[in-house]
Amino acid sequence: MKRIKIFISSVQSEFAQEREMLCQYIRTDALLGKFFEPFIFEDVPANEYPANHVYLREVELCDIYLGLFGNLYGYEDIEGVSPTEREYDLAATLHKSRLIYIKAINENERHPKETALIRKVEQDIVRKTFVDIEGLRTSVYASLIRYLEEKEYIRWRPFDASNDNGATLADLDEDKMRNFIYMARAKRNFPLSVETSPISLLTHLDLIDDNGRLANAAVLLFGKKPQKFFITSEVKCVQFYGNVVEKPMPSYQIYRGDVFELVDQATSFVMSRVDNWVGTRAEGEKADVPTRPELPIDAVKEAIVNAVCHRDYTSNASVQVMLFRDRLEVWNPGTLPYGLTVQKLHGPHKSLPTNPLLADPMYWNGYIEKVGTGTEDIISKCHDYGLKTPEFHQEEDFRVVIWRNEIPNLATDAPNLATDAPNLATETQNLATENKPIIDELVAKKVKAKMTSQQLIDCIVEVCIVEHSVEELSNLLHKSAAYLRNEVIPNLVDEEILIPTKPRHTRGQTYITSPKYRKQ
Repeated sequence: MKRIKIFISSVQSEFAQEREMLCQYIRTDALLGKFFEPFIFEDVPANEYPANHVYLREVELCDIYLGLFGNLYGYEDIEGVSPTEREYDLAATLHKSRLIYIKAINENERHPKETALIRKVEQDIVRKTFVDIEGLRTSVYASLIRYLEEKEYIRWRPFDASNDNGATLADLDEDKMRNFIYMARAKRNFPLSVETSPISLLTHLDLIDDNGRLANAAVLLFGKKPQKFFITSEVKCVQFYGNVVEKPMPSYQIYRGDVFELVDQATSFVMSRVDNWVGTRAEGEKADVPTRPELPIDAVKEAIVNAVCHRDYTSNASVQVMLFRDRLEVWNPGTLPYGLTVQKLHGPHKSLPTNPLLADPMYWNGYIEKVGTGTEDIISKCHDYGLKTPEFHQEEDFRVVIWRNEIPNLATDAPNLATDAPNLATETQNLATENKPIIDELVAKKVKAKMTSQQLIDCIVEVCIVEHSVEELSNLLHKSAAYLRNEVIPNLVDEEILIPTKPRHTRGQTYITSPKYRKQ
């Protein structure tokens, strides 16, 4: 099939980087590269023809004229007209498809003739505004996909750009859109004002077509109930006691909402269930008490953002966040973009979003960076915390593993920690009474004035690898015996996490951790 030729026009000195990026992006994209062949003047070999002749000849031969307009008007010929304006006029005369992108700048800084050219363009066609090189790429991507669909080169669209969802403006939340603009202006100096209408915002973000149909990305970003249209656009969060997927699970949640809500809820799920170090007041009674969570929140959030943003939304699977005793795993359906490998994620790499119309607004609100640094940031944040290097796995789905701090597993570690005690049993299941001081000491170091219910349960499970009474647990954990006896212990027994060593309600009752949990 003959490729569709795109002529990229601009003042050469002003948009050299953008022109090169667009050429590279279009040629290497798995879909766009099959249909389009971009052309920039830099690719022309040396010849005897004047530059203006070559420019205009390429306009005549192209199928699409793509213009980048900014501050500068460029070189003016004897008639005071720039090559860019002559190229645009010729494309208009020949009725070429024209895609125009205007750099958002202070109008006072724009050359008067460039302003006049933009006004002329606005009378002819709809143009797009861009702020940076990443936003330009997103807009071009959306326009070229729309071109292929309108010309019936393809009868489908990438998920984020598809608009056959049946949603209307009534299905979007205007408050969410206003809040988006407010946050985007604060985070990234977003060019639209908070008074911008919903349609203008959606148009600016390429989330609505000329017929008023909403892109899937619009529903995921601003929908009142996104799961009404995309049932699997949810995040499943689960916590396990050990290091394997095994019941019972202390906590299981399914979160629904827009993509921003999904990220925030899933991040909160993780951070509320990991340890949080509490320091002491540096000075005086009113000084803040320093805290430090076990995992770096920025790394956790980045992993979840990547999963939500880059997942395959055509899959029937959901994003999964699984918190184990030794690690956090974040799963998302789908594979890495073409040309990106697990190995490349450990170093600098191109930003290749699977859903660019979804990624662009998430960038504006500060949820992601668009320069391919997300996985590097995860690695860096974990190293700063003294954690092991995170792992990335591509199997049927993509998986990120963030390792937690090494927590002594008393079922296996206690005998090794007690080498000075010669009579300790070698088998965990047969730990003798003399192990108790060592185990109690280890657990006591983890006891805090304020513990979450999960932290309390973890301590009980660890200390009860040898028999303990309620009174002993009360003294060790600084919790009332009545509270443990009536509120905590019965639930752990019912879930078969703790086993009574004597018939229930026997005086002097002691408890031991179930063998299932001692093995973990």
